[in-house]
Amino acid sequence: MTARLKSRFLNEITPALMQKFNYSSVMQVPKVEKVVINMGIGEAVSNSKVLDTALEELQLIAGQKPVVTRAKKSIAGFKLRENMPIGVKVTLRGERMYHFLDKLFNISLPRVRDFQGVSTKAFDGRGNYTLGLKEQLIFPEIEYDKVDKTRGMDIVIVTTAKTDEESRELLTQLGMPFAK
Repeated sequence: MTARLKSRFLNEITPALMQKFNYSSVMQVPKVEKVVINMGIGEAVSNSKVLDTALEELQLIAGQKPVVTRAKKSIAGFKLRENMPIGVKVTLRGERMYHFLDKLFNISLPRVRDFQGVSTKAFDGRGNYTLGLKEQLIFPEIEYDKVDKTRGMDIVIVTTAKTDEESRELLTQLGMPFAK
């Protein structure tokens, strides 16, 4: 069973984008390459249990086991030593990525309080989009009663688009709720 979003991308969005940007080949159409979800956990420095709960939560959200990220260098002001675990991240590709995006656009983002749409300015100039979330509760897999503390996360959507305009069009077609 292919993901809803993937079949829609192949059957409807690809032809629409080819028409809009006058591509000569299907291979020129920008597509979503991967989605990276990252949770930086500063308190892990003083309390290593925090990392385990974050790992579990991210695994529920992404449906795949995250890796622990470690400090690259020591920073005395943050009481940080090199190689200490300070976050978790997970990279989604293929089917899982489409499932996650589908869930993010249609279920999770509309659950954000006072949601006006996501910023149209968070593109990096090379067709990638970064989105910061303040809490993990907007995901349906997270049970409210089991949460000890709200944690934010960054979601980076990496596309093969050359420009921000192409990337914005691609994400809009996929159903990203941009602010009007």
